[in-house]
Amino acid sequence: MAVSWAASRWVARGLAVGFGAVVVAAFPEPALWWWAWVALVPVLVLVSTSPSWGEAALRAWLAGAGFTAAFYHWLATQGVLLLVVVAALLGLLWVPVGVVAHRLLRDRPAPRRLGLAVAVVPAVWVLTEAVRSVPVLGGPWAVLGLTQWNAPLLGGSAALGGVWLLGLLVVAVNVALTAVVAPPGGGRGARLVGATGAAALLGVAALGGWAALGGGARAEPASSQSQVVRVALVQPGDIADPAERLTAHAALTAEVGRIDGADLVVWGQSSVTGDPAQQPAVEAVLRRAAVDAGVDVLVNGKAGNPAAPSNTSWLYTPEGAQATYHKRLLVPFGEYLPWRPVLGWLKSLTPAPDLDRVPGSQPVAMRSAGITIGPLISYESAFPGLRRELARLGVDLTVVQGSLGTFQGSWLHAQQAAIEAVRAVEIGRPAVLGAMSGTSAAFDARGRLLLWEPHQVTGAFVVTVPLVGIDTPYVRVGDWALWVAAAVVACTAGAAVLRRVTRHRVPRGDQSSQNRSTST
Repeated sequence: MAVSWAASRWVARGLAVGFGAVVVAAFPEPALWWWAWVALVPVLVLVSTSPSWGEAALRAWLAGAGFTAAFYHWLATQGVLLLVVVAALLGLLWVPVGVVAHRLLRDRPAPRRLGLAVAVVPAVWVLTEAVRSVPVLGGPWAVLGLTQWNAPLLGGSAALGGVWLLGLLVVAVNVALTAVVAPPGGGRGARLVGATGAAALLGVAALGGWAALGGGARAEPASSQSQVVRVALVQPGDIADPAERLTAHAALTAEVGRIDGADLVVWGQSSVTGDPAQQPAVEAVLRRAAVDAGVDVLVNGKAGNPAAPSNTSWLYTPEGAQATYHKRLLVPFGEYLPWRPVLGWLKSLTPAPDLDRVPGSQPVAMRSAGITIGPLISYESAFPGLRRELARLGVDLTVVQGSLGTFQGSWLHAQQAAIEAVRAVEIGRPAVLGAMSGTSAAFDARGRLLLWEPHQVTGAFVVTVPLVGIDTPYVRVGDWALWVAAAVVACTAGAAVLRRVTRHRVPRGDQSSQNRSTST
């Protein structure tokens, strides 16, 4: 009996790793958006049927580690040990979800307790995602709401409450379905409530998406006279030599000017090596590129003191740089080493630079081609708050400059490009991503695909972008879904503490009777 129990315990733990890993199929590149709505059910069944909360916590941690290792598999190019450490640490953030799910879904939950689980488990999940999304931990690359980038109707709810609202809805459906497929003995009432709840939540998500992107949100033409802008995204490929890279960008830009024509040309991240202001020859090439294209050219490189450089974008015209933006959120262990005096030893495991780059301090809105554009640089594309800032500044179009040369050929290309669809829906503004050696993409204000050029191809791609601004609730209100999740968790925890205190408090009358009995 003991051997059988031990064997089944280790089988369950192994399954937890596998079940966590396959959740990744909902993200690009597999991009099975529908899988996200059921992918967590096997994990929730495993933790809810655990014999103790400790075993549930362990299974949740293993599932989280499996998910993290699968999602961030491209980190293995920097060392397998680094991937193992990241998976083990970030996997711990699944533990609170596992413990709460075990408490609320175990032992044939009554419909009332299942209803509580449908509210509380998603709230805990989204709060742990928010913790995992802080810049020093890698940012919000793997949040579950991003899986709905290619599901226009369901993903449209991002316009109401951002990617966090999508996450709440997706996890809530998974919790409801867990009661439906739970092992025998789960209770007919709970199964009925689960099936009804899952269908209702899907209906709410679809209705929310329709309301936000269909008749529920008012669309206004952009501030320019023309309602479209033609953007050329220059993608020369992964070129290591700085001089060859600059030459390739300039040649493709000249081709745009001769043949296609555009209103704006975008080069990717690290398209220029060093600060053009300190390199007259590079400065001349960039001015000439603007002349050849006949329009402004947005480029990127390192600026400032070589001992403390910043990741900077410049908007070039034939007269020189007319606007500048310094990257604000830097890649941990890529552009800087967090807590360098303490974690300096990690430099051998990561591509962290010898010198930390200096972050910028504020968003920038640039005027070009008669419209206002909001630039961001690579890693910053994952953070919804930065995009909302730009929308509140009144930009007509957000432009991200990417590269991804470090992780060439991995799923990260598609993952970064897909983020643009959700960001566009959230703020009701079109979004373009120009990647030097990644996947260049463009989406309209409703998240509909306009351009997708994978990393295997090179060239200059001109996309016509409709300039429509949608006054979304997310832009007006912000991350209210996170505050709702926090309130749900706080109220539930407070009620649980109150019940425990009340249960252990001895009533005054009973205490008096007990004292009289003792005296006698």
